[in-house]
Amino acid sequence: MAEIDARLREDVHQLGELLGDTIRAQRGAAFLDKIERIRKGAKAARQGSADGAQQLTTTLDSLAEDELLPVARAFNQFLNLANIAEQYHHVRRRGPSEPEPFEVRVLPDLLARLKADGHSAEVLARQLGRLDIELVLTAHPTEVSRRTLIQKYDAIAAQLAAQNHGDLSAHERGQVKQRLQRLIAEAWHTEEIRRSRPSPVDEAKWGFAVIEHSLWKAVPSYLRRADEALHAVTGLRLPLAAAPIRFASWMGGDRDGNPNVTARVTREVLLLARWMAADLYVRDVDQLAAELSMQQANSAVRALVGDSAEPYRALLKQLRERLKATRAWAEAALAGDLPAPSAVLQSNCELLEPLELCYHSLHECGMGTIANGPLLDCLRCAATFGLFLVRLDIRQDASRHAAALDEITDYLGLGRYAEWDEEARIAFLLRELSNRRPLLPAQFQPSADTAEVLATCRVVAAEPEVSLGSYVISMAGAPSDVLAVQLLLKECGLQRSMRVVPLFETLADLDNAGPAIDRLLGLPGYRARLQGPQEVMIGYSDSAKDAGTTAAAWAQYRAQETLVEICRQHQVELLLFHGRGGTVGRGGGPAHAAILSQPPGSVAGRFRTTEQGEMIRFKFGLPDIAEQNLNLYLAAVLEATLQPPPVPEPAWRELMGRLASDGFTAYRAVVREHPQFVEYFRQATPEQELGRLPLGSRPAKRREGGVESLRAIPWIFAWTQTRLMLPAWLGWETALNSALARGEGELLALMREHWPFFRTRIDMLEMVLAKADGAIARLYDERLVDAELRPLGAKLRDLLSQACAAVLGLTGQSQLLAHSPETLESIGVRNTYLDPLHLLQAELLARSRLRESTVDSPVEQALLVSVAGIAAGLRNTG
Repeated sequence: MAEIDARLREDVHQLGELLGDTIRAQRGAAFLDKIERIRKGAKAARQGSADGAQQLTTTLDSLAEDELLPVARAFNQFLNLANIAEQYHHVRRRGPSEPEPFEVRVLPDLLARLKADGHSAEVLARQLGRLDIELVLTAHPTEVSRRTLIQKYDAIAAQLAAQNHGDLSAHERGQVKQRLQRLIAEAWHTEEIRRSRPSPVDEAKWGFAVIEHSLWKAVPSYLRRADEALHAVTGLRLPLAAAPIRFASWMGGDRDGNPNVTARVTREVLLLARWMAADLYVRDVDQLAAELSMQQANSAVRALVGDSAEPYRALLKQLRERLKATRAWAEAALAGDLPAPSAVLQSNCELLEPLELCYHSLHECGMGTIANGPLLDCLRCAATFGLFLVRLDIRQDASRHAAALDEITDYLGLGRYAEWDEEARIAFLLRELSNRRPLLPAQFQPSADTAEVLATCRVVAAEPEVSLGSYVISMAGAPSDVLAVQLLLKECGLQRSMRVVPLFETLADLDNAGPAIDRLLGLPGYRARLQGPQEVMIGYSDSAKDAGTTAAAWAQYRAQETLVEICRQHQVELLLFHGRGGTVGRGGGPAHAAILSQPPGSVAGRFRTTEQGEMIRFKFGLPDIAEQNLNLYLAAVLEATLQPPPVPEPAWRELMGRLASDGFTAYRAVVREHPQFVEYFRQATPEQELGRLPLGSRPAKRREGGVESLRAIPWIFAWTQTRLMLPAWLGWETALNSALARGEGELLALMREHWPFFRTRIDMLEMVLAKADGAIARLYDERLVDAELRPLGAKLRDLLSQACAAVLGLTGQSQLLAHSPETLESIGVRNTYLDPLHLLQAELLARSRLRESTVDSPVEQALLVSVAGIAAGLRNTG
């Protein structure tokens, strides 16, 4: 087995030692010795030592009540520090003889390959400049770390970079080590878990902080590299206003099942975004005004500033004053409705124009080198983020719109909308959408729920178009779901077009997506209201929870194929919005491979996807890491557009259909049909405790009930904590073994070699199985599960073993991830710290269930820290 790079191992060792010094300073050498015994016992146990396992169990069992939390915190911090070192290792400085990482080479290599394959320079430049990729940041209860701690982690990464300079003196190296020691001590002495749930506004501020501290720097940097790569291959440049990747957000707009997201919250978040954008531009323009002291300017700049001795400063100071006015107005408007003064910037053109004037003038006057510095970076940010920072999506469940219309039609004496069939609903909605008179009388007094729906629609109508993204309808299933939102928006004063997006989530809805969109596009007047692409959201989380990942993945693929064909027939551009999570069980996995595995024609220069939970921090929390991930998105969407994957062979489709059917039956037989499953799930995992913990602003359940009532996130998260990872693989073991038993092994191998969709699914399955651990799951059963339910746990662990064997049979390997020894080694290193946390969590769950613990109790605090540590240690399955 290949070992982790020596430099990474050295960084992990150094950070661990410094943490140990901090723990010793606070709690003494005896406590640190106890931590070390636990770590060594876990490592020996992993290597098969019975003595090591006994040492680990004995030491954990002997912990006093007041030691539970500090032990959990110690291993949590070890895992976070290992993450920091690993993240930094991805972006560290390379020596002259070291190759650049794939994430840096991916776009230049792709452009060269596309040029060699016959794509002209003009086509490459035009397509790259026109890409429309939108990453939608969402808040979910898997990001448990506090913002203040995340900032300390970022500072630790910066110090790792500082010490990587080979020419440091002994004194300078000592200073870096002192700063690292201080930062680690600050992190250790900072409570890592929030005591109360964040509000939706808190979550939005967290998202803004990622932009402020990372993406604001990463965006101009990745665009600069993309421009250089394009020029090297084609001799052409990206347009000045090119923004192939933009950002949207659900934080403060996603009200699906979250009563804490109200119209007032949405308005507040929109104003905070304007304030933050203005504040960031004020800082940049201040700096530019200080630097651009040149005297020479072209006639366009002179026409605006006259005879000024420092024309660029004069022009930028005008812009700065307007930005300050915008910032002041946004802050004041938070307290109540306040008309915007004339100085407030209202359109992105007003922001871009003075910056572009300066840029062109500097070039015309022979100062292109100056123009291409921080001024160009500011222009790139302005093109990407605009005046509104991110476009805010609105999301609401289809049933809420139907209930509002039911109340309205009943009040008007028109009957009960809820009781009408689809044809009656469509007829009514089309009639009212084309009617010039209002539907709602002034004296209508709606119920609280309907009033909130209408208030949200009024906020949408009142806000500038560019500040908002799409209106997403959860659990959509029919054309009337889309028309209902359009009518409610019209009644609340919306006089422009807004993308209203059906989200198809369950297996049945995915199968019906094509016919529903076909009917919608054929309705009279609908195309006139569309005014742009037809956006459709594909749900990964709920379809996987509903049917298992085998059947869900194939349903998602087929739905996309059908939608591509239907929109082609209607001559309407299609924009697919992928509702992926960070975990494999929710459609997650490496973005580059996932994009390249989409059906041909489904990525045609456009791509929209969610970035969820803790994955936002892991992928975009540091500028250099963010830049690498933006490069991956850019390259993958360009390649999928110009060189789409092959159309699957009929035999592949038939076999995939059999795999999906077998996987669906096997998954449902356990999750929906086994009479003990729900009770086993609640005893064996921390599902119920996760619902109590202050992890996010949204409730863990949509409603009371069994598995179907759970949100996809706690459903996945609970299984991840016990390392069974059940939602990500259940069903595949039966599907693959049945195919192998039918003698279809050669065809499976052929599909894996030549069909990116199938290869990516198997790769993600292999990765999650490598992180799954039946032995750890068994320990939870032994401590937490009633005796009569344990046979079910044993059966599930046997199915896990079958899934592993099936993947090994398909890949021809003797060990999962044998082709990626560094990943295996990384998992192994983390297990040394994860194993004690799992054992400790099982004990904490048992203690918590024996007594009614408050959130502030040591047991509950230690439990929450264990949740955070396990999530950190497992990364993209956490």
